[in-house]
Amino acid sequence: MCPDDIIETTATSAISVFDKRIYTVAEVAAILEISISKAYELCRQGQFKAIKVGRSVRVSKLSFDEWLDNQ
Repeated sequence: MCPDDIIETTATSAISVFDKRIYTVAEVAAILEISISKAYELCRQGQFKAIKVGRSVRVSKLSFDEWLDNQ
């Protein structure tokens, strides 16, 4: 694992992109190398499963990864 793959570090653990079950829209944008507004547009189009949590949008990693594999 590269240091760039680490998303969040706490005193006892590090969470990698590979260990997560959900992505933020910013992470989707970074993975696809697109703008955040374009990533939100993909979410609104239903390209992959996304849910709102309060004011935030979270994307299913499994759904996104499957969508990406089929592009």
